[in-house]
Amino acid sequence: MTGKTQTSNVTNKNDPKSINSRVFIGNLNTAIVKKVDIEAIFSKYGKIVGCSVHKGYAFVQYMSERHARAAVAGENARIIAGQPLGK
Repeated sequence: MTGKTQTSNVTNKNDPKSINSRVFIGNLNTAIVKKVDIEAIFSKYGKIVGCSVHKGYAFVQYMSERHARAAVAGENARIIAGQPLGK
């Protein structure tokens, strides 16, 4: 272990209080981009409590809505692995 805390694979889509702190990341080349990459990119906006990666997209769950909004504003259309991210 590197001592770094692993985030959960769960992003809480059913909790109405946390739905606004969840970020959808679309147009993601998941053949190249992995969970650890997503966490590294998006952790600069706040504490990530969950991150789930699926074929072509991912979700990042933050502690607060403020962090999620900052991530959307900061990363919209960023190019990762040759593809612009969608939100």
